[in-house]
Amino acid sequence: MSFWKSLLGKSEPKRANLDALFSLPSAAITLQASLGFTPTGVGSVCFRAAEGAAFAGTRAEVTALLRADGTHVTEDTDEYGYTWLTDRHEPSDLTGLVTELHGVNSTLEAHGFGPGLLCSLVHFRDPAERRLALVYLYKQGTFYPFAPSGPQQRDNMLEIQVRDAIAGDLPIERELSRWLAVWGAPEL
Repeated sequence: MSFWKSLLGKSEPKRANLDALFSLPSAAITLQASLGFTPTGVGSVCFRAAEGAAFAGTRAEVTALLRADGTHVTEDTDEYGYTWLTDRHEPSDLTGLVTELHGVNSTLEAHGFGPGLLCSLVHFRDPAERRLALVYLYKQGTFYPFAPSGPQQRDNMLEIQVRDAIAGDLPIERELSRWLAVWGAPEL
């Protein structure tokens, strides 16, 4: 940050580090070893859809790329107007899932739609069928765990346990106020 920007109180937003998504497979090993959670093969990217032909073309390009290798992809809109692009892989192919989520984020960013990106999720379950998502906050470049435990309820203790378990694998969001509930996430 330049001297004048700091003097005037202006700051530059933190740039997303999409390559952090590639740390998810090692975090998954840690999650399985420490808490018994395994990937479900489901991941999604949440973004605010833009109007116009440019965005429609980019959206079609992203969907075509994902479907080209036989991936099952769906698109949903939640009650807040955000679009969820959900990708499904074999649970054992977490690296492939992460690569495709990275590709979606990168393509939207490269076409100028980065400001509309909200987050990406990768889903996990344990033997007791507890659900968990590792949420990547695009604008912060950090992760946090989200563990729904019922309708509009979350398991905060589990989220803290997961945070502590994977802190060495992923950049964790330190501001708990940014650990937002993602109730509209498909299949979570």
